[in-house]
Amino acid sequence: MAAYFRFTDTNGQSRFVIELKDDAKIAHARRILSGEEKQKVHVLGRIIKRAVPYNPGWSYHLDPNTIDFFEMAIEVCDSSAQYLEEHLDEACGAFLPGCMWCPWSSRLVDEVKPG
Repeated sequence: MAAYFRFTDTNGQSRFVIELKDDAKIAHARRILSGEEKQKVHVLGRIIKRAVPYNPGWSYHLDPNTIDFFEMAIEVCDSSAQYLEEHLDEACGAFLPGCMWCPWSSRLVDEVKPG
């Protein structure tokens, strides 16, 4: 059963929804929200340049099969959600190689119900 989580980044305004299908990752996300998990709290995954219904307002989403959580990551995959939206045509080349996105300032805000 899939679960959906919303995260924010740099300024706390943008809200981006991810879909998690793996039970261990869903449990990890819930531990982040409860405050139990304090290390691997940032979101990373491979972007797919296509909108999905559960993530309104964005022209891309994260592939649920590639989503994970991290403590520290390399700079080459860091970007705000808004910057990525504005430069989506450049993503997956020199900007965000391999379509991997790891917004350093990402933090889960809440779990959301689909629909």
